[in-house]
Amino acid sequence: MKNAIEVNNLRKEFKAYSSRTGLKGAFRDLFTRNYKIVPAVNDIRFSVKQGEMVGYIGENGAGKSTTIKMLTGILTPTSGDISVNGMNPHKERERFVQTIGVVFGQRSQLWWDIAVQESFRLLKKVYKVSDAQYNDHMNHVIQTLDIEPLLDKPVRKLSLGQRMRCELAAALIHNPPLLFLDEPTIGLDVLVKLKIREFLKEINQKYNTTILLTTHDLSDIEALCERVIMLDEGKIIYDGALKNLKDTWGDGKTLQFQFIDSVDFAALKTVTSDMPVKWERDEEEQIFTALIDDNDELISQLIAKIVAAFKIRDIKINETSTEEIIRNIYEKGSV
Repeated sequence: MKNAIEVNNLRKEFKAYSSRTGLKGAFRDLFTRNYKIVPAVNDIRFSVKQGEMVGYIGENGAGKSTTIKMLTGILTPTSGDISVNGMNPHKERERFVQTIGVVFGQRSQLWWDIAVQESFRLLKKVYKVSDAQYNDHMNHVIQTLDIEPLLDKPVRKLSLGQRMRCELAAALIHNPPLLFLDEPTIGLDVLVKLKIREFLKEINQKYNTTILLTTHDLSDIEALCERVIMLDEGKIIYDGALKNLKDTWGDGKTLQFQFIDSVDFAALKTVTSDMPVKWERDEEEQIFTALIDDNDELISQLIAKIVAAFKIRDIKINETSTEEIIRNIYEKGSV
């Protein structure tokens, strides 16, 4: 299987200017400015296979959007090599843009004052898509994203969720083999997010579309991506399966117990004193939480002991969320 994206030693530096203090300093700034070179992306390397759905994650300022802009040809790298769909994005720009779709959550590619379908027609001409290709592909996209009632409306009259569904459809008019999504679900409600996620899964399966997704909403990553690339201060600190990240960094499971009768906390600890369990309690809600390793046999033994000793009203088993795992990684500095 060929690679849709290949990145080697990619680097992007910016000049960060600073102002001198006082009137004298302001006068000197007119002639010479103080600055330092800041690497936004720091000699990274990775590849993405055709048909993969990859989550590209990191804190604000980690370098995610800068990477996407270099991969799409908007920014020129300071150094390093990029190959996307077998082309250099900023050197073969006209041919290259025919092979990608891009959705920036905070920027629109639709014309603000005209109807959505007019924007679609303009983009159809730009990408030289035939009527037959457009009708065959876009009828399915419009129906799946449920945007047919929106086609006659000007973009400025759409809600954020409606506009984002139209933006996604616009990025797919030429049915590109590679789709870049930068915060595509920012500010959207749960139902719209679910609709967009289901649609992305469908086009990935139907057309083998490669998707590189950057987002702060980790539920998007969990729903769509098996692989994540994690960036911190311009460097890749993790590149691998999301499952491995959870297995390695997950702090076990938590079991929440609610009892029919009042239970003494000390008695609860005594019952499980021979097990590697840490107990916490919420006095107000009368919820007792056991922290234990993610081991099926251990969890079964713990439940058996508690059920034998006390009358249970409710049990909930929770694993450490991806959000908590990633927060722990960033707090500790690396994987």
